[in-house]
Amino acid sequence: MPLKLTTYYRGNQILDLPGSNTFHSTELFHIYEATPGYTPVLIVASEQDRPVAKLLAALRKSVRLFPPAIIKRCEIYGTGEYFDPQSDKEAIFSDMLKRLTDEALRDSFLIEFRNLENALFGYKAFRANHYFAVNWLRVRNSLHSVDRVEERFSPSRIRQVKKGLKNGAYVREAHTSEEIKQFALMLHKVYSSKIRRHFPSMSFFQHLANKMLDDQHSRIFIVIYKDKIIGGSACIYSDDNAYLWFSGGMRKTHALQYPGILAVWKALDDAKQRGYRHLEFMDVGLPFRKHGYREFVLRFGGKQISTRRWFRFRWKWLNWVLNKIYE
Repeated sequence: MPLKLTTYYRGNQILDLPGSNTFHSTELFHIYEATPGYTPVLIVASEQDRPVAKLLAALRKSVRLFPPAIIKRCEIYGTGEYFDPQSDKEAIFSDMLKRLTDEALRDSFLIEFRNLENALFGYKAFRANHYFAVNWLRVRNSLHSVDRVEERFSPSRIRQVKKGLKNGAYVREAHTSEEIKQFALMLHKVYSSKIRRHFPSMSFFQHLANKMLDDQHSRIFIVIYKDKIIGGSACIYSDDNAYLWFSGGMRKTHALQYPGILAVWKALDDAKQRGYRHLEFMDVGLPFRKHGYREFVLRFGGKQISTRRWFRFRWKWLNWVLNKIYE
């Protein structure tokens, strides 16, 4: 049966689509579309005018410090969503990957597939399209097997949570546009390049709240001390898993309140209370070097899981060299 691929660049052209994976949803497409610096691309695969799969990618501007440059990169979380359990997912993905690669390399210097649920899925298709894989790590907390999230915290982490609350800080969900704005401003100021170099436009968080709060696909938590937001975290939810996308706190000026720690604790506790099976920390770094953020989150009792990321560069000579290195 012939497979039809449709590529969407504008949200108002997308028809109603099935699916529950937030990372490939129309809602996330609209958030990217409304955020400066982002350009979303959605590929929908159909058979006899019936959607069988979709794949969402985000092209964004990236600032490179050395050598100094502003480049465009394309990021995809996972390998798409498939609606028919009887379909040949590998074959469908192969076709969607070919289309996405051709589309993205027109404007992007780099394509990156991250947060793969199955590190082996699509191996032949990636190789056929000249991608190379780099070993990576994931950290996630199992929430379904504990009564309280604190059960797996390190003793020092438990003490820090208790001290932060005792010293006057408290955590709750952000409710207003002004609170989300102040949260984004705070996070933008304190975000360290050791965690993640990229930080989206501050309007991203407002769009995240506007598009996904009503259907419970996102939440923003704020740490407050003396009526001032000193920390917070932004989570996104997909199927039965929670993902901590951004978090941070003003630890230098409010060390006794432990704002960064309280922000993560609240995200974990809320996900547990709402029945999610796992919470995953996004982007914890390469496995062969120390990573400060990874060491930080592991004290909340999560486990490291080996995975991989797939990359493809526009420059053929560079891509060829890296393919040889990572064969």
